[in-house]
Amino acid sequence: MKQQSLQQKIDAHGDVFDMMYNARGRPFGFPLQPEFSNWQDEQRAWRHAAIFQDMSYHMCDVTFAGPDLYPLLSYLGINSFTGFGAMQAKQYVVCNPDGHYIGDAILFCEEENRVSIVGKPAVANWVAFHAETGRYDVRLEHFDPPSPDLAARRRFRFQVQGPNADRIFEIVNGGPLPEIGFFKMGKFRVGPHEVTALNHRMSGAPGLEFWGPSEDGQAVKDLIMEAGAEFGLQPIGSRIYPVTAVESGWAGSVVPAIYSGDAMRAYREWLPANGFEGSMSVGGSNKTGRIEALYQTPYELGYGFMIKFDHDFIGRRALEEMAQAPQRRKVRLVWNDSDVVNVFASTLGGGERYKFMEMPMANYTTSPQDKVLLDGRQVGVSYYPVYTVHLNSWFSLAAIESDLATDGRELTLIWGEPDGGSAKPTVERHVQKEIRVTVDARPVKRD
Repeated sequence: MKQQSLQQKIDAHGDVFDMMYNARGRPFGFPLQPEFSNWQDEQRAWRHAAIFQDMSYHMCDVTFAGPDLYPLLSYLGINSFTGFGAMQAKQYVVCNPDGHYIGDAILFCEEENRVSIVGKPAVANWVAFHAETGRYDVRLEHFDPPSPDLAARRRFRFQVQGPNADRIFEIVNGGPLPEIGFFKMGKFRVGPHEVTALNHRMSGAPGLEFWGPSEDGQAVKDLIMEAGAEFGLQPIGSRIYPVTAVESGWAGSVVPAIYSGDAMRAYREWLPANGFEGSMSVGGSNKTGRIEALYQTPYELGYGFMIKFDHDFIGRRALEEMAQAPQRRKVRLVWNDSDVVNVFASTLGGGERYKFMEMPMANYTTSPQDKVLLDGRQVGVSYYPVYTVHLNSWFSLAAIESDLATDGRELTLIWGEPDGGSAKPTVERHVQKEIRVTVDARPVKRD
């Protein structure tokens, strides 16, 4: 029996927004231990010592190869591929023809005309669709989906980050590491094992992401942890993975702009109904009734600087037109402590309850959006909030009107869903709550 497509699922339901707003699935669960000590100390280690992050399990790792690979990637991506080649990496962003964001992932190019796309499935799926249906000599060589079993995957993928990271790497390498430029790749040793590394300096902190054959994973981890013991190296669990992402300025829960429009219909017919895109849910106070209203642009997500009009690509014309007008800007919103305390206090006693906020990350849907208001007028959207011990407060990333993106600007966020909440199993009955928020115009801190 032929597998149902995403388009068939949407057609059967009749209302894609309702289908996703009341989806019965649950947000993605990281296939990793939630905590190794406690999430507060694990957060602190990131800024004050070093963390060991095991990223071997939760991301897709998809390899494409072929003589037309760079032209295909260039045609699909907003990024320039001038000078791109072996031992380089790129944060890769793809859009639909209207210039709305479909996804972003990291491209790892270890050898010419062969690239691994690592991250959520949206980008790899978009590339695979065009490799299969377009006139490109590109093949999908290997696909590793998320798995709790490292033996089921080709590579381990680790990251050591924090002020003590470089000293740990020097010990396991037996001396100083080679110079690896920003978003460049290089090789070093962990004892007898050679690994390949990427320097992307998450949130400005020293460190590297590195990988190698899965069969070496446990031995490499043991050597790293042994060397890091005297430097406070702390393994971190899945409870703070999304927190480190938000602190790094990455909005990782954006609705792919694929669910509507004739131009995307063939893609929806290609995608399975039970895949990543077909299983997504949306939620939050920004209940528009129109899935298109939840789409974002690269400008709103802070990727405007990556857009290069030196090549033809899907969405180019739309993005060129957008560039002529002010665009919403990505900012950090710091939530008012008293208002957050009121949310938690509502769980006590017999009064009305606000939407519960799980510590340290309060997402209850795959792709949340909450309204951000100024004097009752909507001026932007906020993505899911997190708590950080570095600020001792809650904050979220948001896209707001550019003239409001100034430090100290006070706005209002609506927390919780209207009408008592949706039918999502993660949503208890609640009432909405106004949260005062303060704009921090720099969503990524480098201090």
